[in-house]
Amino acid sequence: MTVHHSARRLPHAAVAALTALTLAACGSAAEPAADSAPATGGGAAGSGFPVTVQHKYGSTEIKSAPKRVVTLGLSDQDAVLALGVRPVGAVDWFKESPYGKWPWAKELWGGAAPQVVGERDEYTMEKIAGLKPDLIIAQYSGLKQEQYDTLRRIAPVVAQPKEHQDYAAPWQVMTRQIGKALGKEAEAEQKIAAIGARFKAVKDRHPEWAQQTVAVADSFEAGKYSAFTRTDPKAIFFNELGFKLKPEIDALAKPGWNVAELSAEKLDVLDTDRLVWVTSSTAANERIKGEPFYRKLKVQQEKRDLFVPYTDPDVGAAFSFNTVLSIPYAIDQIEPLLGAKQ
Repeated sequence: MTVHHSARRLPHAAVAALTALTLAACGSAAEPAADSAPATGGGAAGSGFPVTVQHKYGSTEIKSAPKRVVTLGLSDQDAVLALGVRPVGAVDWFKESPYGKWPWAKELWGGAAPQVVGERDEYTMEKIAGLKPDLIIAQYSGLKQEQYDTLRRIAPVVAQPKEHQDYAAPWQVMTRQIGKALGKEAEAEQKIAAIGARFKAVKDRHPEWAQQTVAVADSFEAGKYSAFTRTDPKAIFFNELGFKLKPEIDALAKPGWNVAELSAEKLDVLDTDRLVWVTSSTAANERIKGEPFYRKLKVQQEKRDLFVPYTDPDVGAAFSFNTVLSIPYAIDQIEPLLGAKQ
């Protein structure tokens, strides 16, 4: 699933149109309607409150341990779950309401799926307000200033990290932000360290990967291909496995985008030591393999390319999320595939 991190390619939230509804919901004492009743928040945040978290739009003080958390980043729910809190609301990314589906998170949801409050960067403000959250988290997101201004009237909001472009903060940074907001900084650091140890163990088993370049790509339409830049979670994942990324891919991407869009004639940029295709079907795999320009690449001729699915099994989804929950699953799935002869 290609996520183009560009204001021109992401949908624009109709914040102004929703403001009146949002404020009305905030001011009402009525409970949410039965058909939109929230899942009960699970777990508990930590101690040491109040805490103040810096972010893109300033700073937010969280006065007490939050009990009803809404996550608006595409993968934020994973870090919240990993730290023992079950969000009552979240956004949908893969258009299939996957909460409880993903194997790395299924057990932690415990059958209590959150209310879906939007898709990507489009949020339904009245649904968020109806959940009566005491904390809203938007880390892996493109949250806009006007959205933030509306949401902060509902509950404290921890927006995306200020030191990075939208969708470009490392998973470690976002996990720390979430850990601080939940009063669980020490636990967040422990989980980050554990993942770091997993990556180190893989690199120790495969020192040859440090000498190899890798590209990660997808294609959902004939003649159109996408190669992921170093700011995309998929590329970050393989870089942390030890592989080197190819700077030419970043140079071909439009400013602020997480992909370089390629025509068939430009596929030579993918002629790396290892090439990982993340695809949606075997038909897509065969279409890519049959492309004449692709068949000229050494990486294809020498069978150093690898085709992995987004789902069933959920390998591509795991390193697309690239979170403290999904990374161990992704490592377990991808290591034997990379190590096997193609």
